[in-house]
Amino acid sequence: MDLIFGGKGGKPQSPAGGGSDLIREGSTQTFVADVIEASRTQPVIVDFWATWCGPCKQLGPTLEKVVRDMRGAVRMVKIDVDQNQDLAAQLRVQSVPMVYAFKDGRPVDAFVGALPESQIRTFIQRLTAGVEAPPSIADLLESGHALLGEGDPHAAAEVFQQVLDEEPANGPAHAGLLRCLMALGDVAGAKRLLEALPPEVAKHADVAAVKTALDLQDSAQAVGPAAELRRKVANDPDDLGARFDLAMAYYAGNEPEAAMDELLDIVKRDRAWNDDAARKQLLKMFEALGPTHALTVSGRRRLSTLLFA
Repeated sequence: MDLIFGGKGGKPQSPAGGGSDLIREGSTQTFVADVIEASRTQPVIVDFWATWCGPCKQLGPTLEKVVRDMRGAVRMVKIDVDQNQDLAAQLRVQSVPMVYAFKDGRPVDAFVGALPESQIRTFIQRLTAGVEAPPSIADLLESGHALLGEGDPHAAAEVFQQVLDEEPANGPAHAGLLRCLMALGDVAGAKRLLEALPPEVAKHADVAAVKTALDLQDSAQAVGPAAELRRKVANDPDDLGARFDLAMAYYAGNEPEAAMDELLDIVKRDRAWNDDAARKQLLKMFEALGPTHALTVSGRRRLSTLLFA
């Protein structure tokens, strides 16, 4: 179940609406309404394809991805040439895939063959020049992560839910919602949401990273208070078990940098201690934080220095 947050201090609730109808199957009968008339108010690209066409299977998903990324600046109509031979002949479609761009009720551009994504984006950007598009999916995700980093999980959750309204299987957006719940202290809710995700979404790297973060948090809750563990380590710096527990106490207290420092100290003192436990826990923390997090980048560098010195 997808969740959104209804403003400051709000409770999770079910989403109210679905995504917009940006991509549709067309036909000879619907062509005037779907393409000619529609293009008078909004650019439309028409993908002429066939079920037996290998390049069509490559181009189609890329076209759909770029159209969705444009978030309403352009629409797309798919035409099966075998089912609409008269229309294909009228528009002189002699090979597929062939893509037409319509604007103001007439064709203004076209290409044949499976182009790479970068060229497709250029093609569509030419068509939509002067049309103000809403933020892309990538922009929304970046905004959600920024809000979460600034300490506003409610606003971040609304942004992630906006993405899911358009792309229900978007892994980064699901992961963002999970992190919002964690930031609000609703670990149980995060676990329930995680368990309810479809398997293909749960396998996404961003979602798997959140699962690792939840597992780490569970492990961290089992250790004693940080103050007591600090005293034990101060009295016996070579008590690596106490140092490991201190690292987890730091992690439970939302001090990942301090936790990494203790684990790296264990690796420095005895890299093979307890079946390589410190290194393995560091790798879990790197995964939980994400590959681009500053602590992950610096922590990996420090770990490599210790392991390969």
